[in-house]
Amino acid sequence: MTVTLHVCTTCRMGQPIAEDEPRPGARLLAALEAAGAPEGVRIVPVECLSACDHGCNIALSAPGRWSYVYGRMDPDSHVADILAGAAAYANAPDGLVPWRERPVIFRKQSLARIPPMES
Repeated sequence: MTVTLHVCTTCRMGQPIAEDEPRPGARLLAALEAAGAPEGVRIVPVECLSACDHGCNIALSAPGRWSYVYGRMDPDSHVADILAGAAAYANAPDGLVPWRERPVIFRKQSLARIPPMES
């Protein structure tokens, strides 16, 4: 099953950004796409995850699994950890990756954990 890594492209990281400059969220998306998604993960841009005070933000979701929203992701230093965390999530049948197996940024920068939808 493929899981989705949603990347907020409108996140500003609390910075004033000129209209002609790419926002940090868009830079994060570009860096993740350039690095390449792990097996079983698709990267999808979204315009807002409604966690603007915590940008850059990402979310992981898949049918029948817990979903997560993570904040304070840095487009210049967190790409490898985000992809490692997404790969671990893809390999967890219910979306619950054991705490010690999560990248540190996923342990410390989780904004929300959302239960799976009931079928």
